[in-house]
Amino acid sequence: MRNKEIQALAARHNLQLIDQMQFNEMGLDFKVGFATDTSGQQWLLRVPRRSDMGPQIASEKAILELVGKYLNVQVPHWQIATPELVAYPLLQGQPALTFDAQTYAVSWNMDKDSLHYIPSLAQALVQLHDIPAEEVKNKGIKVLEPEDLRAEIAERLQLVKSELGIGKELYKRYQAWLDNDPLWPDFSKFIHGDLYAGHVLTLPDGTVSGIIDWTTAHMSDIALDFAGHLNIFGEESLKNLIAEYQKQGGEVWDHLFEQSAERAAAAPLAYGYFALETQDEQHLKGAKAQLH
Repeated sequence: MRNKEIQALAARHNLQLIDQMQFNEMGLDFKVGFATDTSGQQWLLRVPRRSDMGPQIASEKAILELVGKYLNVQVPHWQIATPELVAYPLLQGQPALTFDAQTYAVSWNMDKDSLHYIPSLAQALVQLHDIPAEEVKNKGIKVLEPEDLRAEIAERLQLVKSELGIGKELYKRYQAWLDNDPLWPDFSKFIHGDLYAGHVLTLPDGTVSGIIDWTTAHMSDIALDFAGHLNIFGEESLKNLIAEYQKQGGEVWDHLFEQSAERAAAAPLAYGYFALETQDEQHLKGAKAQLH
């Protein structure tokens, strides 16, 4: 979709944009762009990649209404939310890191070793995970109770294995993870579900200012919200984040670190499941490569 087409699309939703736009092609579900309206206000645009995104957009809108009540950091305030277009005024700060769509090179928009990042991220996680379960359920958002956590992984494991195949060693690791009782929590909380530095907005000093891309938020295992930190920052930084989270009142268990590591290792499984859901040939090919 070209700039003129997007301008016309926005105009149909009473948003008048100038012709200068920049787009990031990395998103799996949305083409994401930055634009400016005729008054000078900057906007973030999300153009759905598929025609069946309406229910997902409605679900994420409900999620944002909920988290906006409880988090001190910014979250998107959708002013347009239709199956054709999602748009909201640009939030303060930049993603902690960004990927180049062609080279996959990482660019940091803050000091990776900032002393402000972990304490402010831990605070946001405590606030997020403390959102009352009853409010989540009342919004119709997906809820996994503790006894559902392993069942979900086991079901996805068998589906992905039968449809895409899984390498022998990786499959053994997933099975051992499912059988390792101490790793699995006896509680579930409201989580972001796809939290990593690319979805965390920061100020130049590394203080977290916002969190974006809430599509996968639901009640589940909080280790999912720590796994993305491990992939980017490494083991010691994850241990520091968990310690800070606990210090600020977050509920943990003895094996949160190990469970986070297994959740990180399960990224190919999650991608395989997503690829099967979308039946997109590019994603199916990419998932097979990760799983073997």
